[in-house]
Amino acid sequence: MNEINEAIKKFEILIASELKRIERMKSQTDFIDFKALDKVIIGVLPGDGIGPIIMKQALRVLNYLLEKELAEKKVEIRIIDGLTIENRSAKMQSVPDDVLSEIKKCHVILKGPTVTPKATDPWPNLPSANAILRQELDLFANVRPVKIPEKNIDWVFFRENIEGAYILGDKGIQVTNDLAIDFVVETRQGTERIARAAFEYAKRNGKKNVTIVTKSNIIKLTDGNFVKTCKEVGKDYPEIDIQERFVDVTAAKLGNSEFNKGLQVFILPNLYGDIITDIAAEIQGGLGTAGSANIGKKYALFEAIHGTAPDLINSGRGDYANPCSLLRAVGMLLEHIGYKDKSLKLDKALEICTVTERKVIVTTEKTGATASEFTDYLLETLSKIECF
Repeated sequence: MNEINEAIKKFEILIASELKRIERMKSQTDFIDFKALDKVIIGVLPGDGIGPIIMKQALRVLNYLLEKELAEKKVEIRIIDGLTIENRSAKMQSVPDDVLSEIKKCHVILKGPTVTPKATDPWPNLPSANAILRQELDLFANVRPVKIPEKNIDWVFFRENIEGAYILGDKGIQVTNDLAIDFVVETRQGTERIARAAFEYAKRNGKKNVTIVTKSNIIKLTDGNFVKTCKEVGKDYPEIDIQERFVDVTAAKLGNSEFNKGLQVFILPNLYGDIITDIAAEIQGGLGTAGSANIGKKYALFEAIHGTAPDLINSGRGDYANPCSLLRAVGMLLEHIGYKDKSLKLDKALEICTVTERKVIVTTEKTGATASEFTDYLLETLSKIECF
């Protein structure tokens, strides 16, 4: 009985914390207007493993595309050190306080992959730095585009980034040695804002379909509420067709042309979004080909969707890592801060370099190109493309 009472007390604390978070969401202001800023500050977190290697190449491209704006001091790039697994372990913080303080002085962040320790790793079993950053900066929308022109695929995934199965991922309750309970959290406010972001994107970009992906036939309350709220928001966009798909079927058939015909924009709870967007990236050509945006009303963070690739580092192939995922994140960052023309130019150059010409190919093997050699090719290609 004591064990049950202790579990109930812990659950009470979690509920109280979530109710306070809901009140904070209710008081939020609108998205930041980058046009109104005298200067946009881009913070750079190189990360672990291959992170610093591919970040070096991403910065070459970013500096090239923003050369004029950097010279005129309309944009500033700040390198923020300290988000390495060594420093995080030494301080026993997933995101050290001093690093977080520097991050919050920036408007947007470009981030390399960081180690999330497993129980069997030599590092302390710290929570994910990504999860902490999303919560601290309230980055509620994870946006991942996937394009495969030859298959007529042009998808954008809006994954709810804060709630679901991840928000209390390290706060589950071990009731007894035989019983452990984790939690899934869904709030009306959290679902409304991710749904609104997805429908607004669809409206701005002329998309006619939004598909909600859940397991609401089984997870009836949280997933059921997610679907209901998304559809309620969708009533404000009568020109957009709304569909529902179950996550297991979507995972199995996403690459099937009959199943995915006409699908354009997706809304997914956190865990399902994590899984389905990785599958979509594999259909596109692998995790190294896809970038990711984490959007909040005040801050935004752009990153590669893959990990630190310890196998490449340990085998001496780190320099042969594919930088394209982080380069696509650079394109998303540029569009977010108001430079859509530069983003389109980068997208075009990446299409030429990875699809149509492919004169320099990264394979992650030493028989392929290095990240630096690919970026040389990309910069040469960029120099030949007229501004959009």
